Amino acid sequence: MTTSASSQQSIVAQSAPPPKTKLPDHPARLLIADTEEPADDELKRNLTALGHTLIGPAPNPDEAIELCRTDRVDMALVGIHLPARDGAEAAEVIFRSIGIPVVIITTHAQAKDISAGAQSGVFGYLIKPVSREQLRASIAIAWARFRDHTAQHGKIQELQQRLEERKFIEQAKWIIVKRKGISEPDAMRLLQKQARNNRRPLVEVARSILENESLFGVD
Repeated sequence: MTTSASSQQSIVAQSAPPPKTKLPDHPARLLIADTEEPADDELKRNLTALGHTLIGPAPNPDEAIELCRTDRVDMALVGIHLPARDGAEAAEVIFRSIGIPVVIITTHAQAKDISAGAQSGVFGYLIKPVSREQLRASIAIAWARFRDHTAQHGKIQELQQRLEERKFIEQAKWIIVKRKGISEPDAMRLLQKQARNNRRPLVEVARSILENESLFGVD
């Protein structure tokens, strides 16, 4: 099989820059960075037959990283053993810095390689030789994991932003309480009125109050 149950459970997706656009349903453009010769031609033929556009192959990790930065790459297939730095290190840069998911490809399913890849945030493994159907399934599973991670990461960022905005609003509200000598609910209503009158988001008004209390002049 392409991936074992233990391998799947070991994969840990670390945080990465969120994609700038909506993710497609399937990864179309795949980068290949691998120096292990056996079955490479068959791998490329199968990927092409599955409808993927191939970028590369990149002969070393630096070129793989550069292609990910400059070309429109959806997913990177990275060999575990690369010159200069290993595939796990390259995967970490590609994923954490560029936000592209990585699948490790290798001819040997060694525990140390799986552990290194898991720590780097890879989303799957391909153990060559691999059949076309196994390849299809492995890429689909890795992409689904990446989409789930991206959705969850976006929700976390949204929650953090809301909490940060709420902090500004609370601080501004208490400034109004102290300056006006009114109750907390009345201060919130006054803050909301200021936002409506100026057609500005509530958090922007709150920030203005925090930056310069004298800007607030609503009675």
